[in-house]
Amino acid sequence: MTAADVDAVVLAGGRSSRLGGSPKALLQLDGSTLLRRTLEAVRGSRRIAVVGPDELLAEVDAFRRSAVGGAPRLLLTRENPPFSGPAAGIAAGIHALAADDDGGAPRRAPYTLLFACDMPLLAGLPELLLRGAARAPEAKLWIPVDADGKRQQLACCADSAALAAAVQQAGGAPGLAGQPVRRLLAGLPAVELQLERAGLHTSDVDTWQDADRFGIAPPAP
Repeated sequence: MTAADVDAVVLAGGRSSRLGGSPKALLQLDGSTLLRRTLEAVRGSRRIAVVGPDELLAEVDAFRRSAVGGAPRLLLTRENPPFSGPAAGIAAGIHALAADDDGGAPRRAPYTLLFACDMPLLAGLPELLLRGAARAPEAKLWIPVDADGKRQQLACCADSAALAAAVQQAGGAPGLAGQPVRRLLAGLPAVELQLERAGLHTSDVDTWQDADRFGIAPPAP
């Protein structure tokens, strides 16, 4: 697959309530924010819609400026109302991609990667998902399953047209406000990809205990 085949939606707009309100997207590991690590992981996409607050704009711009050989087209958008959940965030990202014309007629990529921004070890996972899509093109959703048998719905790849139709059927971001992501994705025929075999991880950062496990320190007061 080439970059023309893939768009991405990166969710970076949660409350981070279990982190005392510290935006998890801006937590740093090895000198790079979690948002930056996620953007690097999906760098091969044609366009990336980052769903989050305006305070992420500086980080998005820094990623764009640092890209060697050009960066994907980056869009910063927000679910409405804010903090209405990841399903509404996905809808907002899909809407932003559909509305983006880049100076010409909009064109949807065949595949869309969906990632939350709080998984420090996701590098390599987009490639696994896209290989799965190439092997099983009859599916509409390619979703990793961790060693405990749990589907990782915020680290998956979807058929773009099928995902856009599911968003529309659910009523867009307003209809998906407060709804679980599994409701949005439930109607998409899925292929599961075992992470245990690939040695990849979708462990995320929800608490300071999680952050400490990765070596992420709280921001200086």
